Amino acid sequence: MDRAYAEPLNVRAVAAVAHLSEAHFSRSFRAAFGETPHRYLQRRRVERSMFLLRETDRSVTDVCFDVGFTSLGTFSRTFHEIVGETPSEYRAGHGPVMAAGVATRSSSFGEAEAPVAP
Repeated sequence: MDRAYAEPLNVRAVAAVAHLSEAHFSRSFRAAFGETPHRYLQRRRVERSMFLLRETDRSVTDVCFDVGFTSLGTFSRTFHEIVGETPSEYRAGHGPVMAAGVATRSSSFGEAEAPVAP
């Protein structure tokens, strides 16, 4: 589910891989992860959308479909439930940093931020 987060969730297929019935798989999944497979997948999609909203200029609608949601309304409602703000509000408060017209990117190696040409 983590690799194929943008694909539709097929609990039957995932349960078959685990050699469990759908009901037993769903109960076991919830016991292990604290949420249903569907909610887990929604959270993964929202996490990926948070990255795309921060790091790209793709529209909220494009991000919605890129991460596997099929409805902008469902995406916005689910995003708000999980994050506490709408996708647009999140982008406004967490978008790429712009300083004097130059975007900066953070380094995963602890280096100073390097300017990126616009």
